[in-house]
Amino acid sequence: MRITVVGTGYVGLVSGACFAEMGYDVMCIDICDIKINQLNKGKIPIYEPGLEELVKKNSSRLKFSTNIKKGVEFADIVFSAVGTPSDKDHKADLGAVKTVAKSFGEYLNGYKIFVNKSTVPVGTGEICRQIIQNEIDKGGGREEFDIVSNPEFLREGAAIKDTLNPDRIIVGVESKKAEDVITKLYRPITRAGRPIVITDIKTAEMIKYAANSFLATKISFINEMANFCEKVGADVSQVAKGIGLDNRIGPRFLHAGIGYGGSCFPKDVQILIQKGKEQSFDFKILQAVEEVNNRQKELIFEKLHDHMPNLEGKTVAVWGLAFKPRTDDMRDAPSIKIIKRIQAEGALVKAFDPVSMETAKRNFADVNLTYCESALEAVKDADALLVLTEWDEFRTVNLSELKLAMRGDYIFDGRNIYESDEVITAGFKYEGIGRTAKGKNKSTSLKVTIKEAKTLSKSAKNKVKNLKN
Repeated sequence: MRITVVGTGYVGLVSGACFAEMGYDVMCIDICDIKINQLNKGKIPIYEPGLEELVKKNSSRLKFSTNIKKGVEFADIVFSAVGTPSDKDHKADLGAVKTVAKSFGEYLNGYKIFVNKSTVPVGTGEICRQIIQNEIDKGGGREEFDIVSNPEFLREGAAIKDTLNPDRIIVGVESKKAEDVITKLYRPITRAGRPIVITDIKTAEMIKYAANSFLATKISFINEMANFCEKVGADVSQVAKGIGLDNRIGPRFLHAGIGYGGSCFPKDVQILIQKGKEQSFDFKILQAVEEVNNRQKELIFEKLHDHMPNLEGKTVAVWGLAFKPRTDDMRDAPSIKIIKRIQAEGALVKAFDPVSMETAKRNFADVNLTYCESALEAVKDADALLVLTEWDEFRTVNLSELKLAMRGDYIFDGRNIYESDEVITAGFKYEGIGRTAKGKNKSTSLKVTIKEAKTLSKSAKNKVKNLKN
């Protein structure tokens, strides 16, 4: 069985590499010459743990090209994995999907299956069917084909695991023939006990939006609880643990913070709301989810502003730019809005992210942002620190070393990665999201006490000394 994947973004490139890992011959198609040239040289244009190794491992079965005609003629199954961004009216832009469908119909040379892997609104399968059939009719052909909806559920940062070991595989079909082919395609995964759910096409399309919207709802729900916890003096971390142990609820996506971002949740919630309006249906819960999330992105700035009303001339360190750890993706990342708000108040922003620095430079092309080579460099002489992405290296920071490097003593933890009492004991003023501290926020007039300084390791002292120089 031969497979073509059109689109080499997160979904397309990971899917293509994983199909090759299953033993299939795969051709990945993209219209971007630069990207395809990179891939043919073994360079991966996105950051995804393990992807570069997987591509290299399967190089004999995995090919890259810009020739869509060659891709369609090569394959038994053509996956459309192109982008479906929302437009200014929050409707899904299906331009790329329609282009792939048109090319599929134009170059069809025998029975093949067209699979929508991209996240597409309900009814897109029928739109693609009409486009493909029109192309066949224009050419005077009689080729047969099937449409399938096979939405992805991968998480950036864990995309390979989610593709090869999914919770479930959703397949929307319109014929028994297509069902048999796709079921056979996924046999290397399902034979290990992973469930495959066969539905009609519209139901499969809806499952994807329903899943993402529900997860977004859990995030906004716990953020609402966090904001109320601050009002009454409760700790949202313990609240989340208490309700997460209920197996009807579960602990995942119950982490309070500064809101969700990325390429999926914001877009999919907005598109489903808009799709509802087209059907005269009012998604009241999803509208609230979006409202809470937009509000949550402002919260950390407001906390900063409450403690430091005048930011003019201040230096603010930012740890984390990507919307989540283990990715360089900054689409709808809370950091974008937060940093722009801080800079608008006249502060200097020094930022560090382990992976997404180059991506950030594109997002902040019009912003005078200082990029640092390490977390410690970013906090040198800073008046405040904002933690916006929960990278592991931020969790394990030496607080005494941090205190020695900073000028101020404010830490605003937008991801609740620290124990508040430990941070306060180290001499910082600490603000998390929806949490209360047992001790009192207090600062010390000295950067660290003599006793604390003596406990610093020799390497830590040298690090700080180098920064001071």
